[in-house]
Amino acid sequence: MARPVPRHDRDAGGPAEVLAAKAALRQEVWSAMRAAKVARFPGAAGRIPNFTGAEAAAERLRVTPAWQAARTLKANPDSAQLPVRQRALEDGKIVYMAVPRLAGAEPFFALDPDHLSEPPRKAASISGASRSARRVALADLSPVDLVVMGSVAAAADGARLGKGGGFADLEFALAAAAGLIGPGTLCVTTVHELQVVEAGTIPLTSHDVPVDLIVTPDRVIDCRQRHGPRPTAGICWEDLTEEKIAAIPLLAAQRRDTTRS
Repeated sequence: MARPVPRHDRDAGGPAEVLAAKAALRQEVWSAMRAAKVARFPGAAGRIPNFTGAEAAAERLRVTPAWQAARTLKANPDSAQLPVRQRALEDGKIVYMAVPRLAGAEPFFALDPDHLSEPPRKAASISGASRSARRVALADLSPVDLVVMGSVAAAADGARLGKGGGFADLEFALAAAAGLIGPGTLCVTTVHELQVVEAGTIPLTSHDVPVDLIVTPDRVIDCRQRHGPRPTAGICWEDLTEEKIAAIPLLAAQRRDTTRS
């Protein structure tokens, strides 16, 4: 029996035509990866694809000046970036990893390489982090030097397409508002070459965060001279559905604070 494909954009907000265009592009990339057999189990569709060559891309990122200068990372929890998180811990970097769907009042794992009960490879997984890491609130995080994002697709103009839930952009907006991300904080993604699309292909909204570096197993694409400014408006409440806000305690709390002020 085929595994059901998860839908992460079911509670997404924003212009319908942009949502439709993003959904169509995701399907194109997922189909191309499936046809080329470069997506590992359980497949590409509905996910940040765990691509063949993820380890090679992580090694290529590892030798960049941005990586070597970073001491603290914020990373997505997807399997495609597990090799990145593993290498960060091996290199003595602190890793803040989002709990899937930012669930709970403490929606981040804090992985300290000096205080792990398991080897970095295991500790960097979601199940390993639940055993080796502390669960922390946004207020408990320290400023980060590098933001690692998972992608379904990325373009040389810095545009990035996630799996539709909007969590990477939300995490960025929340961290930036809390002073944890500054103008000098670089954003990177690791992807397969089939996930790299032409500039101008990915439709953008005001809350979409561009990436500075796209790293594949074969090359590093520097987007810093091509992408526009990062979002500065904080959380775009008008692009969030009530379902999404209700599902994320941190968002609900932020809106209560905004309303009171």
